[in-house]
Amino acid sequence: MHRRKNMVIELVTIAGFCAFLFYFGLSAFGLVGADEPRYAQIAREMLARHDLVTPTLYGKPWLEKPPLYYWRAMEAYRVFGVSDWSARLPSAAAATLMVAVIYFFLRRFQRGAQLNGALMTAASVGVIGFARGAGADMLLATAFVVGMLLWFAWFATQRRLLLLVFYFFMSLGMLAKGPVAPLLAALIIVIFALVERDAQLIRRTLWLPGILLFLAVWLPWYVAVQGQNPQFLREFILQHNLERFATNMYRHRQPFWYFVPVLLLGAMPWTALVIAGWVETIKQWHEYKPSPPSKTGLGEAPTEREGSLPKLLLIWTAVVLVFFSISGSKLPGYILPAIPPCTILAADWVAGRKALSWLLMVAQAVLSGALLALALLYPNLLIYRHRVPAEARWLAVGIGTLVVVATLSVLARKGAAALRLVVLTPVIVGLAFLLRIGAPAIDNALSARPVARAITQMETRPVEVAVFKASRETEYGLAFYRNQPVPRYERGEIPAQDHLVVVPEADADELPKLVQPRRVSRLGSFTPQHLELFWVSTPPAMPMEHHH
Repeated sequence: MHRRKNMVIELVTIAGFCAFLFYFGLSAFGLVGADEPRYAQIAREMLARHDLVTPTLYGKPWLEKPPLYYWRAMEAYRVFGVSDWSARLPSAAAATLMVAVIYFFLRRFQRGAQLNGALMTAASVGVIGFARGAGADMLLATAFVVGMLLWFAWFATQRRLLLLVFYFFMSLGMLAKGPVAPLLAALIIVIFALVERDAQLIRRTLWLPGILLFLAVWLPWYVAVQGQNPQFLREFILQHNLERFATNMYRHRQPFWYFVPVLLLGAMPWTALVIAGWVETIKQWHEYKPSPPSKTGLGEAPTEREGSLPKLLLIWTAVVLVFFSISGSKLPGYILPAIPPCTILAADWVAGRKALSWLLMVAQAVLSGALLALALLYPNLLIYRHRVPAEARWLAVGIGTLVVVATLSVLARKGAAALRLVVLTPVIVGLAFLLRIGAPAIDNALSARPVARAITQMETRPVEVAVFKASRETEYGLAFYRNQPVPRYERGEIPAQDHLVVVPEADADELPKLVQPRRVSRLGSFTPQHLELFWVSTPPAMPMEHHH
């Protein structure tokens, strides 16, 4: 009875943190980057066409990604309507599922670490960021993480149902971003089997009913989309998987070591504990003794075989890190599947300790203080860039220093038992600040939503909007918020009819030369993004109000 009560309290705690970390203020600022508005628009068009097979953007097939994100966004649009926050719901829901599975997995296999493991995963910078984004990264990470945890649960208990569900989640990974999920899983399992000196483990994993389920879930869509779009396999497999991995065709080149700092930053504010977990696992590597397969059920006490979990988590982290480091194209979201094994290792390490070393306490305190200071400074950095007012800098540094001192004081007196409270508090305060106070600055600096709003306020009737030398972020963002294709001058898409054009300040002087002898009239500017708005017309009329 006492154990059940504790579980209820822990689940309520996790639900509350997930509600805040993943859902609160989802529309505090608009869609950012090029991918968020583009994916959100594709889901909107698929819903409008009642098409579950071919992703389309502005009526043309867009075959870069499989459909799982689009399907989930379509469901959100049906229930809540099309908006930026409903476009982000699939990622938030996926992150919530991942955290819940981590809790129940640890409650079974590393009892005592379950609450820390779930909360540390939920409150890591990388998970919070991608859980609040409209895209496929969190859906892939969830499918992969849940699948791998279930695979280990099968390895420890030999319950075939768990292996079946592992294959199901790997198939969801195929529908989220393609073959990367099963490929990574295969590499991790093979290396783990070699480390365990159990080659039969590979054979036992290749279970026919599981393989059939795996194929049955993802293969129908791949066959259907190839039937409707003969270019699919060439575009998706060759260009957006093999070429993206082998080359820098999409101009995302980074140094080989790029994902090491990205992983350490993504695990903040738990990075010091993650490193401690890595070191401890490496030190005790030879103490993790393989044992015969367990025949116990999921409700029974852990067996010796389950002691191999730290090995799996370290191999898992290393495989993801090395695999994507080899890739010719690198983006921060690629490393997301490596964050949960790191936080689980850290939680397991904390669960075995009452006291912390001074080095670790100082490192953790500095990380917490630095994270809050950066959150407080971020809106000012967007507004002022390199000229942040001195009072803002000193305020952020002062508050960060207070956090360092307070964290050290509490950890010195209370030890490891206080870690969760003292580290989560700055995370909550920093995120609340960004969503409530910093959001307007983030919106104005990074999203096309306020630009689209400014254009709408100028309109006396619906008009066509084009861009000239504006970023892809501006182009796709305007297309989503106005729900219309946005022609780009550089592609020769200069509309023949009267239209509004968005131009960076630095390129505004080139516009009249491009459209001669048509009239160009300045309507106003959007200063936070250094954009100018012009009306291109044939004399004599301008069907819009003139705003400055």
